[in-house]
Amino acid sequence: MSSSFFLKPGAAKQANKKRKFSATKTKGGAKPGKKTQNATVPGPKKQRRAKVDDEEIASDDEEYNSDTLAFSADEEEEETPQDKRLRLAKQYLSEIEKQEAERAEHRELSQSVEQRLQTEYLDSVGRLRRNIAAGLQSCTIQSVLKHKVHHTPLCALALSADGKYLYTGAKSQYVLKWCTESGKVLDRGDVLPHREEPETNKKRRSHVIAICLSTDMKYMALAEGGPHIQIWCPQTMKHVKTFKGHRDNVTGLVFRKGTHELYSAAKDRSVKIWSVDELAYVESLFGHQTAVTSIDALSRERAITAGGSDCSLRIWKITEESQLIYNGHRDGIECVKLINDEHFVSGGVDGAISLWSALKKKPICTTQLAHGKGENGVANWITAIAVVVNTDLVATGSCDGCVRLWQSNPNARKLQPIQTISIAGFINGLTFNADGTKLYAAVGQEHRLGRWWRHKAAKNNIVVVDIKLQSTASS
Repeated sequence: MSSSFFLKPGAAKQANKKRKFSATKTKGGAKPGKKTQNATVPGPKKQRRAKVDDEEIASDDEEYNSDTLAFSADEEEEETPQDKRLRLAKQYLSEIEKQEAERAEHRELSQSVEQRLQTEYLDSVGRLRRNIAAGLQSCTIQSVLKHKVHHTPLCALALSADGKYLYTGAKSQYVLKWCTESGKVLDRGDVLPHREEPETNKKRRSHVIAICLSTDMKYMALAEGGPHIQIWCPQTMKHVKTFKGHRDNVTGLVFRKGTHELYSAAKDRSVKIWSVDELAYVESLFGHQTAVTSIDALSRERAITAGGSDCSLRIWKITEESQLIYNGHRDGIECVKLINDEHFVSGGVDGAISLWSALKKKPICTTQLAHGKGENGVANWITAIAVVVNTDLVATGSCDGCVRLWQSNPNARKLQPIQTISIAGFINGLTFNADGTKLYAAVGQEHRLGRWWRHKAAKNNIVVVDIKLQSTASS
Protein backbone atom coordinates (compact mmCIF):
# COMPACT_ATOMS: atom_id res chain seq x y z
CA MET A 1 0.00 0.00 0.00
CA SER A 2 1.25 3.48 -0.85
CA SER A 3 1.55 6.28 1.58
CA SER A 4 -1.11 8.26 -0.23
CA PHE A 5 -3.72 5.81 0.99
CA PHE A 6 -3.67 7.54 4.41
CA LEU A 7 -3.82 11.07 3.02
CA LYS A 8 -6.80 13.08 2.05
CA PRO A 9 -7.38 13.61 -1.68
CA GLY A 10 -6.38 17.27 -1.54
CA ALA A 11 -3.31 16.62 0.54
CA ALA A 12 -2.13 13.90 -1.83
CA LYS A 13 -2.40 16.22 -4.80
CA GLN A 14 -0.36 18.90 -3.00
CA ALA A 15 2.34 16.38 -2.12
CA ASN A 16 2.56 15.26 -5.75
CA LYS A 17 2.86 18.86 -6.87
CA LYS A 18 5.77 19.43 -4.45
CA ARG A 19 7.57 16.38 -5.77
CA LYS A 20 7.07 17.52 -9.40
CA PHE A 21 8.23 21.03 -8.52
CA SER A 22 11.47 19.89 -6.90
CA ALA A 23 12.13 17.48 -9.77
CA THR A 24 11.64 20.11 -12.46
CA LYS A 25 13.87 22.61 -10.62
CA THR A 26 16.82 20.22 -10.38
CA LYS A 27 16.39 18.71 -13.81
CA GLY A 28 17.75 21.64 -15.86
CA GLY A 29 21.43 21.25 -14.85
CA ALA A 30 21.36 23.85 -12.09
CA LYS A 31 22.93 22.88 -8.80
CA PRO A 32 20.59 22.56 -5.89
CA GLY A 33 22.84 24.54 -3.62
CA LYS A 34 22.91 27.50 -5.95
CA LYS A 35 19.15 27.80 -5.88
CA THR A 36 19.07 27.70 -2.11
CA GLN A 37 21.87 30.27 -1.96
CA ASN A 38 19.97 32.61 -4.25
CA ALA A 39 16.92 32.10 -2.13
CA THR A 40 18.67 33.08 1.11
CA VAL A 41 20.84 36.01 -0.10
CA PRO A 42 18.98 39.21 -0.81
CA GLY A 43 19.10 40.61 -4.27
CA PRO A 44 20.55 43.89 -5.43
CA LYS A 45 17.35 45.79 -4.91
CA LYS A 46 17.16 44.72 -1.27
CA GLN A 47 20.77 45.74 -0.67
CA ARG A 48 20.13 49.14 -2.17
CA ARG A 49 17.07 49.55 -0.01
CA ALA A 50 19.13 48.68 3.12
CA LYS A 51 21.78 51.18 2.15
CA VAL A 52 19.17 53.81 1.57
CA ASP A 53 17.65 53.03 4.96
CA ASP A 54 21.07 53.32 6.61
CA GLU A 55 21.72 56.57 4.80
CA GLU A 56 18.39 57.92 5.91
CA ILE A 57 19.08 57.05 9.58
CA ALA A 58 22.57 58.54 9.41
CA SER A 59 21.20 61.65 7.78
CA ASP A 60 18.77 62.05 10.69
CA ASP A 61 21.69 61.89 13.20
CA GLU A 62 23.68 64.34 11.16
CA GLU A 63 20.78 66.73 11.12
CA TYR A 64 20.47 66.42 14.94
CA ASN A 65 24.22 66.95 15.42
CA SER A 66 24.23 69.86 13.05
CA ASP A 67 21.40 71.41 15.02
CA THR A 68 23.29 71.03 18.34
CA LEU A 69 26.49 72.37 16.79
CA ALA A 70 24.62 75.30 15.43
CA PHE A 71 23.07 75.84 18.85
CA SER A 72 26.46 75.74 20.63
CA ALA A 73 27.96 77.94 17.95
CA ASP A 74 25.18 80.40 18.58
CA GLU A 75 26.03 80.28 22.28
CA GLU A 76 29.71 80.89 21.58
CA GLU A 77 28.82 83.73 19.36
CA GLU A 78 26.75 85.22 22.17
CA GLU A 79 29.94 85.47 24.46
CA THR A 80 31.56 88.85 23.90
CA PRO A 81 35.35 89.29 23.80
CA GLN A 82 35.22 91.11 27.12
CA ASP A 83 33.42 88.20 28.79
CA LYS A 84 35.92 85.75 27.34
CA ARG A 85 38.87 87.74 28.69
CA LEU A 86 37.22 87.88 32.11
CA ARG A 87 36.57 84.12 32.09
CA LEU A 88 40.17 83.31 31.15
CA ALA A 89 41.52 85.66 33.78
CA LYS A 90 39.47 84.00 36.52
CA GLN A 91 40.61 80.58 35.36
CA TYR A 92 44.26 81.67 35.44
CA LEU A 93 43.89 83.13 38.93
CA SER A 94 42.30 79.93 40.26
CA GLU A 95 45.19 77.86 38.86
CA ILE A 96 47.74 80.15 40.54
CA GLU A 97 45.90 79.91 43.86
CA LYS A 98 45.94 76.10 43.70
CA GLN A 99 49.65 76.01 42.93
CA GLU A 100 50.49 78.41 45.73
CA ALA A 101 48.35 76.45 48.19
CA GLU A 102 50.16 73.21 47.29
CA ARG A 103 53.53 74.91 47.68
CA ALA A 104 52.50 76.28 51.08
CA GLU A 105 51.39 72.80 52.21
CA HIS A 106 54.68 71.32 51.05
CA ARG A 107 56.61 74.03 52.89
CA GLU A 108 54.67 73.39 56.12
CA LEU A 109 55.14 69.65 55.77
CA SER A 110 58.86 69.99 55.13
CA GLN A 111 59.20 72.33 58.10
CA SER A 112 57.34 69.93 60.41
CA VAL A 113 59.43 66.99 59.21
CA GLU A 114 62.62 68.99 59.69
CA GLN A 115 61.56 70.07 63.18
CA ARG A 116 60.65 66.51 64.17
CA LEU A 117 63.95 65.11 62.91
CA GLN A 118 65.84 67.81 64.77
CA THR A 119 63.89 67.09 67.98
CA GLU A 120 64.54 63.34 67.72
CA TYR A 121 68.22 63.93 67.07
CA LEU A 122 68.61 66.29 70.02
CA ASP A 123 66.73 63.82 72.22
CA SER A 124 68.98 60.95 71.11
CA VAL A 125 72.17 62.88 71.92
CA GLY A 126 70.76 64.32 75.15
CA ARG A 127 70.66 67.94 74.04
CA LEU A 128 66.93 68.48 73.72
CA ARG A 129 65.70 71.27 75.95
CA ARG A 130 62.27 72.85 76.40
CA ASN A 131 61.71 75.95 78.50
CA ILE A 132 58.51 75.49 80.48
CA ALA A 133 59.38 76.94 83.89
CA ALA A 134 58.89 80.51 82.68
CA GLY A 135 55.30 79.68 81.73
CA LEU A 136 54.36 78.38 85.19
CA GLN A 137 51.13 80.11 86.24
CA SER A 138 49.97 78.44 89.45
CA CYS A 139 50.49 75.46 91.75
CA THR A 140 47.67 74.07 93.87
CA ILE A 141 47.27 70.89 95.91
CA GLN A 142 44.74 68.85 93.97
CA SER A 143 44.26 65.88 96.31
CA VAL A 144 45.76 63.82 99.11
CA LEU A 145 45.96 60.02 98.80
CA LYS A 146 45.70 57.96 101.99
CA HIS A 147 45.40 54.27 102.81
CA LYS A 148 45.33 52.34 106.07
CA VAL A 149 48.21 50.02 105.13
CA HIS A 150 50.38 53.11 104.60
CA HIS A 151 49.99 54.47 108.09
CA THR A 152 53.80 54.56 108.33
CA PRO A 153 55.98 57.19 106.59
CA LEU A 154 55.96 57.03 102.79
CA CYS A 155 59.43 56.32 101.43
CA ALA A 156 59.22 55.79 97.66
CA LEU A 157 56.96 56.24 94.69
CA ALA A 158 57.06 55.56 90.94
CA LEU A 159 54.78 56.82 88.17
CA SER A 160 54.03 54.93 84.97
CA ALA A 161 55.16 56.46 81.68
CA ASP A 162 51.57 57.30 80.66
CA GLY A 163 50.81 58.80 84.07
CA LYS A 164 47.82 56.51 84.74
CA TYR A 165 49.24 54.43 87.61
CA LEU A 166 51.20 55.32 90.71
CA TYR A 167 53.10 52.81 92.86
CA THR A 168 54.03 53.68 96.43
CA GLY A 169 56.01 52.08 99.21
CA ALA A 170 56.35 52.89 102.90
CA LYS A 171 58.01 51.62 106.05
CA SER A 172 55.72 48.61 105.84
CA GLN A 173 55.47 45.38 103.87
CA TYR A 174 52.97 46.57 101.26
CA VAL A 175 53.29 48.20 97.86
CA LEU A 176 50.13 49.92 96.60
CA LYS A 177 49.00 50.48 93.02
CA TRP A 178 46.91 53.65 92.61
CA CYS A 179 44.76 54.94 89.77
CA THR A 180 45.77 58.58 89.32
CA GLU A 181 42.42 59.58 87.79
CA SER A 182 40.15 58.21 90.51
CA GLY A 183 42.64 58.27 93.40
CA LYS A 184 41.68 54.73 94.42
CA VAL A 185 43.85 51.72 95.20
CA LEU A 186 43.62 49.12 92.43
CA ASP A 187 45.86 46.44 93.89
CA ARG A 188 48.55 45.79 96.48
CA GLY A 189 51.52 43.49 96.90
CA ASP A 190 53.06 42.01 100.03
CA VAL A 191 56.87 41.94 99.96
CA LEU A 192 57.21 40.02 103.22
CA PRO A 193 56.63 36.45 101.91
CA HIS A 194 59.25 37.01 99.20
CA ARG A 195 61.83 38.69 101.43
CA GLU A 196 64.84 36.50 102.05
CA GLU A 197 66.97 37.19 105.09
CA PRO A 198 70.76 37.01 105.00
CA GLU A 199 72.62 34.13 106.58
CA THR A 200 72.57 35.84 109.99
CA ASN A 201 68.73 35.45 110.06
CA LYS A 202 68.33 38.73 111.90
CA LYS A 203 64.79 39.95 112.17
CA ARG A 204 64.20 43.41 110.82
CA ARG A 205 61.39 45.77 110.07
CA SER A 206 59.86 45.78 106.56
CA HIS A 207 60.94 48.82 104.63
CA VAL A 208 60.22 49.51 100.91
CA ILE A 209 62.93 52.07 100.30
CA ALA A 210 62.98 52.37 96.49
CA ILE A 211 60.70 51.57 93.52
CA CYS A 212 61.27 51.87 89.78
CA LEU A 213 59.31 50.88 86.66
CA SER A 214 60.39 49.88 83.17
CA THR A 215 59.18 52.11 80.36
CA ASP A 216 56.87 49.44 78.90
CA MET A 217 55.37 48.58 82.32
CA LYS A 218 56.56 44.99 82.09
CA TYR A 219 58.72 44.96 85.22
CA MET A 220 58.82 46.71 88.57
CA ALA A 221 61.89 46.59 90.81
CA LEU A 222 61.79 47.43 94.49
CA ALA A 223 64.27 47.54 97.33
CA GLU A 224 62.66 45.79 100.28
CA GLY A 225 64.92 47.21 102.97
CA GLY A 226 67.71 44.64 102.74
CA PRO A 227 70.46 43.59 100.33
CA HIS A 228 68.06 41.91 97.89
CA ILE A 229 66.03 43.30 94.99
CA GLN A 230 62.54 42.02 94.21
CA ILE A 231 61.22 41.99 90.63
CA TRP A 232 57.45 42.22 90.22
CA CYS A 233 54.94 42.46 87.37
CA PRO A 234 53.32 45.89 87.86
CA GLN A 235 50.18 44.93 85.96
CA THR A 236 49.29 41.81 87.95
CA MET A 237 51.27 42.71 91.11
CA LYS A 238 52.84 39.23 91.14
CA HIS A 239 56.35 38.44 92.31
CA VAL A 240 58.71 37.30 89.53
CA LYS A 241 62.24 37.00 90.91
CA THR A 242 64.54 38.05 93.76
CA PHE A 243 68.01 39.31 92.83
CA LYS A 244 70.83 38.58 95.28
CA GLY A 245 74.27 40.11 95.09
CA HIS A 246 74.58 43.20 97.26
CA ARG A 247 76.13 42.80 100.67
CA ASP A 248 74.30 45.70 102.30
CA ASN A 249 70.97 47.50 102.02
CA VAL A 250 69.95 48.64 98.54
CA THR A 251 69.33 52.41 98.45
CA GLY A 252 68.47 53.20 94.83
CA LEU A 253 67.08 51.55 91.68
CA VAL A 254 66.56 52.75 88.11
CA PHE A 255 65.74 51.18 84.74
CA ARG A 256 67.57 52.49 81.70
CA LYS A 257 64.96 54.23 79.58
CA GLY A 258 63.40 52.01 76.92
CA THR A 259 65.17 48.85 78.13
CA HIS A 260 64.99 46.15 80.81
CA GLU A 261 68.49 46.92 82.04
CA LEU A 262 68.40 47.62 85.78
CA TYR A 263 70.96 49.65 87.76
CA SER A 264 71.11 49.34 91.55
CA ALA A 265 73.06 51.18 94.25
CA ALA A 266 73.64 50.06 97.84
CA LYS A 267 75.42 50.83 101.07
CA ASP A 268 78.12 48.31 100.16
CA ARG A 269 79.67 51.09 97.96
CA SER A 270 78.91 49.25 94.73
CA VAL A 271 76.73 49.76 91.67
CA LYS A 272 75.38 46.63 90.00
CA ILE A 273 73.89 46.00 86.57
CA TRP A 274 71.15 43.41 86.03
CA SER A 275 69.45 41.99 82.93
CA VAL A 276 65.81 41.57 83.88
CA ASP A 277 64.94 39.88 80.57
CA GLU A 278 67.34 37.07 81.45
CA LEU A 279 66.76 37.48 85.21
CA ALA A 280 70.51 37.52 85.68
CA TYR A 281 73.36 39.56 87.16
CA VAL A 282 75.66 41.32 84.65
CA GLU A 283 78.48 43.17 86.41
CA SER A 284 79.51 45.38 89.36
CA LEU A 285 80.99 48.89 89.35
CA PHE A 286 83.26 50.09 92.16
CA GLY A 287 84.66 53.52 92.95
CA HIS A 288 82.71 55.18 95.75
CA GLN A 289 84.39 55.24 99.14
CA THR A 290 81.18 55.25 101.20
CA ALA A 291 77.57 54.15 100.83
CA VAL A 292 75.87 55.10 97.55
CA THR A 293 72.73 57.07 98.36
CA SER A 294 71.12 57.81 94.98
CA ILE A 295 71.23 56.67 91.33
CA ASP A 296 69.67 57.83 88.05
CA ALA A 297 69.87 57.06 84.31
CA LEU A 298 68.32 58.03 80.98
CA SER A 299 68.40 56.35 77.57
CA ARG A 300 72.18 56.23 77.11
CA GLU A 301 74.20 53.38 78.56
CA ARG A 302 75.33 55.49 81.49
CA ALA A 303 74.39 55.94 85.14
CA ILE A 304 75.01 58.72 87.64
CA THR A 305 75.37 58.10 91.38
CA ALA A 306 75.76 60.12 94.58
CA GLY A 307 78.37 58.80 96.97
CA GLY A 308 76.88 60.09 100.19
CA SER A 309 79.51 61.20 102.66
CA ASP A 310 82.42 60.86 100.20
CA CYS A 311 80.98 64.10 98.70
CA SER A 312 81.39 62.92 95.11
CA LEU A 313 79.20 62.32 92.08
CA ARG A 314 80.16 59.78 89.46
CA ILE A 315 79.02 59.19 85.89
CA TRP A 316 79.61 55.59 84.90
CA LYS A 317 80.39 55.05 81.20
CA ILE A 318 79.47 51.41 81.02
CA THR A 319 80.49 50.64 77.44
CA GLU A 320 83.78 52.54 77.82
CA GLU A 321 84.38 50.95 81.25
CA SER A 322 85.31 54.31 82.75
CA GLN A 323 83.91 56.87 85.19
CA LEU A 324 83.87 60.63 85.63
CA ILE A 325 84.20 62.11 89.14
CA TYR A 326 82.62 65.41 90.25
CA ASN A 327 83.23 67.22 93.55
CA GLY A 328 81.60 70.34 94.93
CA HIS A 329 79.42 69.68 98.00
CA ARG A 330 80.89 70.40 101.41
CA ASP A 331 78.93 67.59 103.05
CA GLY A 332 77.25 64.32 102.08
CA ILE A 333 75.21 64.18 98.88
CA GLU A 334 71.72 62.86 99.41
CA CYS A 335 70.18 62.76 95.90
CA VAL A 336 70.95 63.39 92.22
CA LYS A 337 68.81 63.65 89.07
CA LEU A 338 69.63 63.94 85.37
CA ILE A 339 68.00 66.85 83.52
CA ASN A 340 69.38 65.53 80.23
CA ASP A 341 72.54 63.72 79.20
CA GLU A 342 74.56 66.92 79.55
CA HIS A 343 73.21 68.46 82.78
CA PHE A 344 72.13 67.23 86.20
CA VAL A 345 71.21 68.61 89.62
CA SER A 346 72.15 67.37 93.10
CA GLY A 347 71.17 68.07 96.70
CA GLY A 348 73.14 67.47 99.85
CA VAL A 349 73.05 67.25 103.62
CA ASP A 350 74.52 70.77 103.72
CA GLY A 351 71.23 72.10 102.30
CA ALA A 352 72.80 73.11 98.99
CA ILE A 353 71.44 72.52 95.50
CA SER A 354 73.97 72.41 92.66
CA LEU A 355 73.53 72.53 88.90
CA TRP A 356 76.16 70.61 86.95
CA SER A 357 77.45 70.15 83.43
CA ALA A 358 78.85 66.78 82.44
CA LEU A 359 81.80 68.59 80.84
CA LYS A 360 82.91 70.35 84.03
CA LYS A 361 84.23 68.92 87.28
CA LYS A 362 82.78 71.73 89.39
CA PRO A 363 79.13 72.82 89.58
CA ILE A 364 77.89 75.56 87.27
CA CYS A 365 76.07 77.20 90.15
CA THR A 366 75.18 76.36 93.74
CA THR A 367 72.35 77.66 95.93
CA GLN A 368 73.29 77.42 99.60
CA LEU A 369 70.63 76.80 102.26
CA ALA A 370 68.00 76.24 99.58
CA HIS A 371 65.44 75.17 102.23
CA GLY A 372 66.74 77.29 105.09
CA LYS A 373 67.79 76.16 108.54
CA GLY A 374 66.05 74.16 111.22
CA GLU A 375 65.29 75.15 114.81
CA ASN A 376 68.70 73.93 115.90
CA GLY A 377 70.45 76.20 113.40
CA VAL A 378 71.48 73.32 111.14
CA ALA A 379 70.69 73.41 107.42
CA ASN A 380 67.66 71.45 106.28
CA TRP A 381 69.13 68.78 104.05
CA ILE A 382 67.71 68.07 100.62
CA THR A 383 65.78 64.80 100.81
CA ALA A 384 64.27 64.54 97.30
CA ILE A 385 64.69 65.98 93.81
CA ALA A 386 62.49 65.64 90.73
CA VAL A 387 62.93 67.01 87.21
CA VAL A 388 60.90 67.14 84.02
CA VAL A 389 63.38 65.49 81.68
CA ASN A 390 64.77 67.73 78.89
CA THR A 391 63.21 70.86 80.41
CA ASP A 392 64.25 73.55 82.88
CA LEU A 393 61.74 72.69 85.65
CA VAL A 394 63.16 71.24 88.90
CA ALA A 395 61.45 70.42 92.21
CA THR A 396 63.18 69.88 95.57
CA GLY A 397 61.95 68.71 98.96
CA SER A 398 63.21 68.81 102.52
CA CYS A 399 61.71 68.90 106.01
CA ASP A 400 61.06 72.64 106.21
CA GLY A 401 57.36 72.24 105.35
CA CYS A 402 57.47 73.12 101.67
CA VAL A 403 58.35 71.89 98.19
CA ARG A 404 60.19 74.39 96.03
CA LEU A 405 60.12 74.70 92.24
CA TRP A 406 63.18 76.02 90.40
CA GLN A 407 64.08 77.19 86.92
CA SER A 408 67.45 75.87 85.76
CA ASN A 409 69.44 77.83 83.21
CA PRO A 410 72.89 76.35 82.55
CA ASN A 411 73.74 79.00 79.96
CA ALA A 412 73.13 81.82 82.45
CA ARG A 413 74.59 79.76 85.34
CA LYS A 414 71.44 80.21 87.39
CA LEU A 415 69.08 78.09 89.48
CA GLN A 416 66.24 80.47 90.23
CA PRO A 417 63.33 79.74 92.64
CA ILE A 418 59.92 80.34 91.05
CA GLN A 419 57.27 78.75 93.33
CA THR A 420 56.75 77.33 96.83
CA ILE A 421 54.17 74.69 97.82
CA SER A 422 53.38 74.21 101.50
CA ILE A 423 53.57 70.52 102.53
CA ALA A 424 54.40 69.60 106.12
CA GLY A 425 56.71 66.68 106.91
CA PHE A 426 59.66 64.92 105.29
CA ILE A 427 59.48 64.91 101.50
CA ASN A 428 60.89 61.43 100.89
CA GLY A 429 60.01 61.20 97.20
CA LEU A 430 59.09 63.47 94.30
CA THR A 431 58.11 62.70 90.71
CA PHE A 432 56.62 64.64 87.78
CA ASN A 433 54.44 63.29 85.01
CA ALA A 434 55.76 63.47 81.45
CA ASP A 435 54.58 67.01 80.64
CA GLY A 436 55.14 68.51 84.09
CA THR A 437 51.50 69.27 84.86
CA LYS A 438 51.35 66.97 87.92
CA LEU A 439 53.74 66.58 90.83
CA TYR A 440 53.47 63.67 93.28
CA ALA A 441 55.11 63.91 96.69
CA ALA A 442 55.63 61.06 99.18
CA VAL A 443 55.33 62.61 102.65
CA GLY A 444 56.23 61.06 105.99
CA GLN A 445 56.79 61.94 109.60
CA GLU A 446 60.30 60.45 109.40
CA HIS A 447 63.16 60.38 106.95
CA ARG A 448 63.14 57.41 104.57
CA LEU A 449 66.52 56.08 105.70
CA GLY A 450 66.17 56.38 109.47
CA ARG A 451 64.34 57.63 112.55
CA TRP A 452 66.62 60.43 113.72
CA TRP A 453 63.74 62.80 114.45
CA ARG A 454 60.00 62.97 113.90
CA HIS A 455 57.47 65.58 112.76
CA LYS A 456 54.36 64.73 114.76
CA ALA A 457 52.18 67.30 112.99
CA ALA A 458 52.86 65.80 109.56
CA LYS A 459 50.70 63.18 107.86
CA ASN A 460 51.88 60.02 106.14
CA ASN A 461 50.28 60.39 102.72
CA ILE A 462 50.77 61.23 99.06
CA VAL A 463 50.17 64.80 97.95
CA VAL A 464 49.15 65.49 94.34
CA VAL A 465 50.01 68.99 93.09
CA ASP A 466 48.33 70.43 89.99
CA ILE A 467 50.67 72.67 87.98
CA LYS A 468 49.36 75.00 85.30
CA LEU A 469 51.88 75.72 82.58
CA GLN A 470 51.74 78.03 79.61
CA SER A 471 53.05 76.34 76.47
CA THR A 472 56.31 77.85 75.26
CA ALA A 473 58.51 77.23 72.28
CA SER A 474 61.29 74.65 72.52
CA SER A 475 64.89 75.67 72.15
